[in-house]
Amino acid sequence: MYTAVLVRYGEISLKGKNRGDFEKCLLNNIRQALSGLPSCRIEHTFGRIFVKFDGDAEEVVERLTRVFGIVSLSPVIETPLDIGAFREKALYLLRNTPGRTFKVETRRSNKGFPYQSPEVNRLVGGYLLANTGQPVDVHNPDRVIHIEIRDEAAYLYSQVIPGPGGLPVGITGRGVLLISGGLDSPVAGWLGLKRGLKISGLHFYSFPFTSERSKEKVIDLCRVLARYGGSLRLIIAPFTAIQKAIRANCPEELYVTIMRRMMFRIAEKVAEREGALALLTGESLGQVASQTLESIAVINKVVSLPVLRPLISWDKTEIMQLARKIGTYDISIQPYEDCCTLFVPRHPATKPRLDKVEEAEGKLNVEELIKDCLDNLEVMEITP
Repeated sequence: MYTAVLVRYGEISLKGKNRGDFEKCLLNNIRQALSGLPSCRIEHTFGRIFVKFDGDAEEVVERLTRVFGIVSLSPVIETPLDIGAFREKALYLLRNTPGRTFKVETRRSNKGFPYQSPEVNRLVGGYLLANTGQPVDVHNPDRVIHIEIRDEAAYLYSQVIPGPGGLPVGITGRGVLLISGGLDSPVAGWLGLKRGLKISGLHFYSFPFTSERSKEKVIDLCRVLARYGGSLRLIIAPFTAIQKAIRANCPEELYVTIMRRMMFRIAEKVAEREGALALLTGESLGQVASQTLESIAVINKVVSLPVLRPLISWDKTEIMQLARKIGTYDISIQPYEDCCTLFVPRHPATKPRLDKVEEAEGKLNVEELIKDCLDNLEVMEITP
């Protein structure tokens, strides 16, 4: 019975002169999300997007609920501009929507339609009451039958399904996500996507100390992110030689600090190649030794790009809850170690001093190690 999905967007409408760019980006992302469903047609009117289709609404709705920038959506029945048609379709919706009480709520943007909104509510509501005997409750109904009267047709619906909100992916630029196989970085990537950031993933891989399966785990996590943000580029950086050099030449308590500084140096070079304006990490303040304020300050010294940390104030329980919601949790907890969990010292420095770190790095051929890593990157395109 449903013939279209009504898409609502909110924050985009606040963008003033840039509104057209935001809407264009959202429409493009909707088209990408619906690719492979050839019957879908997108119609855009002021403040509303209608996705019309032939067939079942379920797949269309499922895909649209993963498109950032969408606040809510509703499967709708399109009808002619006729009270009799309104009554017929409203009765169908009422009988197929669970609940005991109801109300009718009309929005009339077509001022040429001969009945005003309160009249439509009364005419349709009275018909439903007479044909079902179900009580009306205008204050706290179990069901609301919505009628939108527009210039070309009317649209009736009873469901309002939440969307992910946020901004259309790509509208705020590109960032490089330092992604491991753990819980935090994929969630940080999802939050970056929600704020309109197109991301490229960067994973540091320490073969043979980490298995091929650990890399597959990261690919699987990127596939989940691609469901929300469209296809993304994943860059695999060989990190074994760098970790061996750190272990052979640097004080044990500084392994993690120096390792992270090397990662950030490489990430900034990758960002230049990707046209990215920021780095994105899953760091949470105080969670581990490298995430104390002192450690973060020392690690940040090696890059000039801004480093976005969406999870900086989150605790582990909050991160786990969102990971479950977005579908990364079950992948992240698989027991395949990544390079961040290897070579961990017994007593890592929680308050590293910059002068001591730079002195230790003086024993490394930093530029050569970085060049060798960048010359051997593996790049793959990850699709949903």
